[in-house]
Order: sequence, then C-alpha cells, then structure tokens
Amino acid sequence: MEITAYHEAGHVFMAIYLGARVRSVTIEPDRDDGPDRFGDAQVEWDLAHFTPREVCEKSVLVALAGPVAEMIHRGEPYHPRFVAEWAADWREAWEAAAGVVPDQRQRLAYLEQATSQLYRLLNRDNNWAALAAVTDELLAHEMLEGEAVEEIVGQWLR
Repeated sequence: MEITAYHEAGHVFMAIYLGARVRSVTIEPDRDDGPDRFGDAQVEWDLAHFTPREVCEKSVLVALAGPVAEMIHRGEPYHPRFVAEWAADWREAWEAAAGVVPDQRQRLAYLEQATSQLYRLLNRDNNWAALAAVTDELLAHEMLEGEAVEEIVGQWLR
C-alpha cells in the first residue's frame, strides 16, 4: 500500500504543481466495472486557462509522475514503458503526447525526456517532502479530497 501511496501522491503533486485541480485521490478505489487499479487520482484542467497543447504536455507529466515517484522511492530507475503495473500510466502519457508529437519514434523520445525531467524535479528536496507528506496522509486516511491535497502541497511550494 505504501508504494501505491507514493505513486498516487506523484500524480496529484505534479497536477497541483502544473496548475490543475485535484478532486480526490485514493489508495482504495472502488471496484467498479472499470479496469482493476490500486489507486485513483481525479484531476481536472481549466480548459479556459490552458491551450489544448498545454493540457497535453501537462497531462503527460501528470501521468508519468506516479511511476517516477515509485522509481525514486524504490531507488530503482526503471523505464515506465516496461513495468506492467504502469501500463495504464504509460498509455495515458502516450495518448496525451500524440497531441504534441504525432510521430511515434519522436513521441517515445519525448516521453523518455519527460521521464528524466520528472525524475530531477520530483527528487528536489522540497518537492519530495511535499510528495512524502501527501503519501503520509494517504496512508493514514486512504482517501483525500482535493482541498486537503492542495493544502499539504501548498505548504511546501510557498
């Protein structure tokens, strides 16, 4: 459950960092008719505030931030494309990146560069502390409303 908490905290930290609104995040999602998942983050973009291209670029980073947070926590630099548990994140990033880089070979390079950029960004002391604080709250409560996540992250990004 700890790994899932870091993963979901990565998604919501990056969403807030990039200007999205987090509706909620959980490490105990409903077992509905959708795909089986360990956690769930609900993120909204203000489409009046961002261009379609910006939403695609930012969505790539939010999708990959969960796997990158896991990589940092585990101390193991994996490639997000080759870890089965991250397939949905990779697919989401791949599809979002199509709005930025239509060519598939160039898109792969774009996603690899985004992963590397995220690794450096999330590994900064204040950013990692914010992400870890969200993780701690997720482990304590299993679900957080967006306002709570924004408050936690905001304390570290001032």
